[in-house]
Amino acid sequence: MRLIESLKKKKLILLNIFLTLYIGINLIGGERGLVSYVEKKKTYEELVKEETILKEELKDLKHKINLITNNDLDYLDMLYREKLKYGKKDEILIKLK
Repeated sequence: MRLIESLKKKKLILLNIFLTLYIGINLIGGERGLVSYVEKKKTYEELVKEETILKEELKDLKHKINLITNNDLDYLDMLYREKLKYGKKDEILIKLK
């Protein structure tokens, strides 16, 4: 009985404590909380890095396609020597990779 009467008198204080705990827990660990924010920020930074790498690869591929479509003989010579392992009798081939 005493406990119930005591709780009735202090119900506003208890309500404030529970609301404060609820808000505090959700600010830190909820779906839109601080932990989730840090994880999403890390994911965003990784995606930005991946995007820059893909842009560089795309730029390189566009350059190579441009060389092939313009019939750049030096590039075509380099391609078929590299891919087909082609060389003349008096040449010495050194692979640097």
